[in-house]
Amino acid sequence: MRKIGLTGGIGAGKSAVSELLVAHGAVLVDSDRIAREVVAPGTPGLAAVVAEFGPGVLAADGSLDRPALGAVVFADPERLQALNAIVHPLVRARSAELEAAAAPDAVVVHDVPLLAENGLAPLYDRVVVVDASEPVRLERLTRLRGMTEAEARSRMAAQATREQRLAVADLVVENNGTRAELEQRVEELWERLTRS
Repeated sequence: MRKIGLTGGIGAGKSAVSELLVAHGAVLVDSDRIAREVVAPGTPGLAAVVAEFGPGVLAADGSLDRPALGAVVFADPERLQALNAIVHPLVRARSAELEAAAAPDAVVVHDVPLLAENGLAPLYDRVVVVDASEPVRLERLTRLRGMTEAEARSRMAAQATREQRLAVADLVVENNGTRAELEQRVEELWERLTRS
């Protein structure tokens, strides 16, 4: 089994790369998706969040009210730490389950947005960074995600710098061009991941 950490700044195209890798046969472990699963209605994770933060973090339908929770935790680092202490172990456990279920010869791609920020590079056999220039990322965030330029810049500034991400990279997928160019780069990446 090859454990690959995949990361990239917002707007770089990490999701597109993970989709293309899955099309080549990779097993995807998506940290963001798992983080949502472990606090879905009826889960012990959601019960623990409500026990810690109170019923005000629930929406009318019983699901987690992410904006309400965000207003609490992003204003107070200690409360954010409390949330992370609940969610991160659940995400790690579920990620380990998904990895264990993969075939022994699988390429398991862990899509981890905050890989560089959280010092997770040593957990993987290789780290792949999807890289795009700041102007390209800004254009994607404003055009494709409907953010204002100020919102996009704020989100970008909250993440690791491009230099910090590149410093942990074993392989870099440049994504400033077309979809066809990206497909070619991912095909080359897949060959490298499965060859060595």
